[in-house]
Amino acid sequence: MLLKFPIPEPNRMKTYRIAVLAGDGVGPEVVHQALRVVRAAASQHQFDLELMEYPYGTEHWLKTEEILPDASFEEIQKADAIILGAFGDPRAPVGLIERGIIGRCRWDLDLYVNLRPIKLLDEKFCPLKGKSAADVDMLIVRENTEDVYVQKPTYQNQGTVDEIAEQSMRYTYAGTERIIRYAFEQAQARPRKHLTLIDKANAVRAQDLYTRVFAAIAEEFPAVETGHLYVDAACMRMIESPESIDTAVTTNLFGDIVTDLGAMLQGGMGVAASANLHPGKMGLFESVHGSFPQAAGKNIANPIATLNACVMMLDYFGEAAAAREIEGAVAHLLRGGGIRSLEVGVHKTDEIGDLILDQLAVGCE
Repeated sequence: MLLKFPIPEPNRMKTYRIAVLAGDGVGPEVVHQALRVVRAAASQHQFDLELMEYPYGTEHWLKTEEILPDASFEEIQKADAIILGAFGDPRAPVGLIERGIIGRCRWDLDLYVNLRPIKLLDEKFCPLKGKSAADVDMLIVRENTEDVYVQKPTYQNQGTVDEIAEQSMRYTYAGTERIIRYAFEQAQARPRKHLTLIDKANAVRAQDLYTRVFAAIAEEFPAVETGHLYVDAACMRMIESPESIDTAVTTNLFGDIVTDLGAMLQGGMGVAASANLHPGKMGLFESVHGSFPQAAGKNIANPIATLNACVMMLDYFGEAAAAREIEGAVAHLLRGGGIRSLEVGVHKTDEIGDLILDQLAVGCE
């Protein structure tokens, strides 16, 4: 039987459908600048972006009491990827919008990988004395759908001196196995081929599940050298000798902590990005900084973290050439002083966007 394939239209560019939830505070500003740069790179590399923009966030909730309606969530699931800005506003109850949008996307879409690269571009941005860009280049693989964050709290005698509050750490074999296997695959693809397990199994005995599964999967990856650190020792090691950590895998709670520590090693939250993935199904990409509501509309927020998240999205799509071009433009500006500082207010938000666009144009000539 002959298989018939559609004949592609001549010169038709690949189009990626991106669901955009820019969110609260400075979110819309940094997302706008990041997408300006990505679109410029896309035009040079023969692909296009179709943006599906949604208004959800605190402002929308205050007006409508909607957080993320089911109909919109169904549309979002049909996208090729999701870009998030930042969420959080003191006018809403703590965690309401964040869990209703970020949490829903992570958990309902089963985005079990939280991928956090920690890569220093120039030593002047690192707070550690004597550490160079070669010393800070690690990849943290954080489990994203289990642990204490997804368990409901319980209270006894709430509001009294006898109150007891509980929220359990819960791990499954299936969840542990898939995140550790993904981490081994990432470590094997990196030049150093080294994977560190970070846990606290000596004190939190439930995390012995991570220890046992890690040891079992290691036998399937003989090319990957392995190591182990308890989370407190891992934090000390990241400060003392960050060059000793290449790829690491850890639980949801500990991953949240060590990756924010790592963000400071690479220059701060203004450059730190993450990917939330269900490999082969969906990717959500975001900066890891907050919404900074007091700066909203002032054009002072640094958009590089959101742009770095978009670079991760391009890699997810397989558009590596465009991703490297954007990375190279940002690195050139940081190392050469075109972007003098990562601190808030030194450069305008749109100024940084313009500088990167100009550098891309020079690189394409």
